Amino acid sequence: MNILITGITGRMGRAVLEAVEANPASTVGGTHNVGEDIAAAMQPCDAVIDFSFHGFTTELLAEAVRQNKPVVIGTTGHSDEERAAIAEAAKSIPVVFAANFSVGVNTLFWLSRQASRILKDGYDVEIIEMHHHHKLDAPSGTARRLAEVICEEMDMDYKQNVVHGREGLVGARPKKEIGMHSMRGGDVVGDHTAIFATDGERIELTHKASSRMSFASGSVRAALWLADKPAGLYDMEDVLGFSKD
Repeated sequence: MNILITGITGRMGRAVLEAVEANPASTVGGTHNVGEDIAAAMQPCDAVIDFSFHGFTTELLAEAVRQNKPVVIGTTGHSDEERAAIAEAAKSIPVVFAANFSVGVNTLFWLSRQASRILKDGYDVEIIEMHHHHKLDAPSGTARRLAEVICEEMDMDYKQNVVHGREGLVGARPKKEIGMHSMRGGDVVGDHTAIFATDGERIELTHKASSRMSFASGSVRAALWLADKPAGLYDMEDVLGFSKD
């Protein structure tokens, strides 16, 4: 598979380049940065892996639909309108849109889903994430997806029930609440923890990444998986075959 890599000068773009070259089933069909001609870059390629900038997603998808090319989106920080554009494009082409492409993080999602079902009643949930000081968005896309997974199982809504940090006299903690806390510093690749706490005990599920290659290799795996898939919106749990039931 010839793969176009967007955001090639970024940390993830460079890691994806290395991962594509390391996989015998893929080759680098082209590279691209925002501001360059996306139509020309995409034309000779079989699929696109995007780690550029969320504001570029709509333009990228419009061209991918025009050329009928599958897309893997690893960029995070999308607005509601941009997420809607992703869903709309997926009606015409296959798209993998994932907050994180590592097997370990997606195992964290799966374990958190199971824990949420078991601990649905009587447990408070908090999420803590930490990344390097260069990261632009907060919370991370992975932390947001982790909260979404837990909300799905605990009958909560991300916009209604997730609280981003706390300050001042906020009062007693409501039962229907997930606390989201973002830390930034140093060169941390990505740490994520889901905490389930009740009187007398707590359970903590944690994933810590020490290399971007786990994400990059996963994105290449996702692109190869898309080769024979119909139009639709997929995530990494689909790629890995994890059951959501």
